[in-house]
Amino acid sequence: MKSPFAVQGKVAIITGASRGIGLAIAQVYAAAGVKVVLSSRKQDQVEEAAAQIKAQGGEALGVAAHNGDKAALQALVAAAVAQYGGVDILVNNAATNPHFGPVLEAEDSLWQKTLEVNIMGNVWLTQAVVPHMQARGGGKIINVASVNGLRPGTMQGIYSLTKAAVINLTQTLAMELAPENIHVNAIAPGLTRTKFARALWDNPMILEPIVARTPMSASASRKISLGSRCIWRRPPPITRPDRSSWWTAV
Repeated sequence: MKSPFAVQGKVAIITGASRGIGLAIAQVYAAAGVKVVLSSRKQDQVEEAAAQIKAQGGEALGVAAHNGDKAALQALVAAAVAQYGGVDILVNNAATNPHFGPVLEAEDSLWQKTLEVNIMGNVWLTQAVVPHMQARGGGKIINVASVNGLRPGTMQGIYSLTKAAVINLTQTLAMELAPENIHVNAIAPGLTRTKFARALWDNPMILEPIVARTPMSASASRKISLGSRCIWRRPPPITRPDRSSWWTAV
């Protein structure tokens, strides 16, 4: 059966791809014929994730890179280009949330870490991939934001404001890169049952208010979240390079 994605042979870099939403995105891209470059902080974890994809017949490369390290992100792009000849798709998914509490009580170091990983990492990686996308006549950049970027999460103020910045960064880059045929869009997952969000969904006192204000009254599994917001089964056009020529800043 012919894939509805029509992205066979494209090259995608996905950060935060050793587990959770990032790994699920990589798995679906690989199943559609995309050559995926998986990035996360630890080499053994990205190699394990890449091995899972290869076992299913996909093509994958695992490269460790900390999203708060500009040099490491530049090396990640260099590795992708060396292996596959270029980059067509970038999924900025990596994020951190080291402070759970009032924003004014956070140490400066926690502010700095969250800002570097969640915002500057996306900037640095985008800077590194854009020349390669230009060389190929265009590309797709997908930033993973959060519903907390639209409405701050309780005790998650720093994380929420960085995700609001990701949404604004997406719109800004969409305007600036449109002449280069590079489309920049964002997705904003709600609460998803991943290890990253365990502190939320594993605590009934936190989970119940979230579920109560959620129309479908449930937190998402990885695949459910991708089904409604990313690239599972019938994906929205922004994640399908063949059908998104006029989608940007979404």
